Amino acid sequence: MDNVEKEEKHEEEKDNTKQILLSVLGVAILVVAVVGISFAAFTYSKTGETINTITTGTVTMSYTESENGINITNAVPMTEVEGKALTGVGNVFDFTVDASITGTTNIDYEVVAVKDSTSTILDNDIRLYLESSTDGATYTQAFAPAAYTPSTAVSNLGAPVGTMQLAQGTFTGTGNSTHSTMYYRLRMWVDSSYVVDGTQRFYKVTVNVYGKGRE
Repeated sequence: MDNVEKEEKHEEEKDNTKQILLSVLGVAILVVAVVGISFAAFTYSKTGETINTITTGTVTMSYTESENGINITNAVPMTEVEGKALTGVGNVFDFTVDASITGTTNIDYEVVAVKDSTSTILDNDIRLYLESSTDGATYTQAFAPAAYTPSTAVSNLGAPVGTMQLAQGTFTGTGNSTHSTMYYRLRMWVDSSYVVDGTQRFYKVTVNVYGKGRE
């Protein structure tokens, strides 16, 4: 192989590592490893009760919870104060986003809600509220209570049209081996202005994580 052929092969190999897009479609576990990347993108949606992991470069992001979202069926309308105080199974959705980094790789990510298309309650009658924590013990507001508002354009981190951004953040590589975890708690309720008419209705959202890796 002459020098020209070697150089062409080398350039082709470099191009193949510049951009990776992962779409998780109902898969329990999906892992991909990339070495020496300058850019990587991932999309991640949890299914079932198995811990799911995506690895991009030296960054591993995990997203775990027994249920992937919240489903409201025949819920009683409530005030913002009551909704923000909800506790217990079926009323809150706890999940984590983790990063294990060796080196100076950074990862930008966003957490988005995705409405189930079969939902029968109007978006404006629903309130979503997200809290975050760095230790899993003390939570503070990350996203104020608001009606589901679908996006009209693809986000900078890849979230598609129709999703609703709830949070965003960055995991930063310090040059050493580091592990970071962000804890999130989602609540959803029917707004107090909703008029109950005796007809059974429901509303469901799931939670996805989108992001890009960068040096």
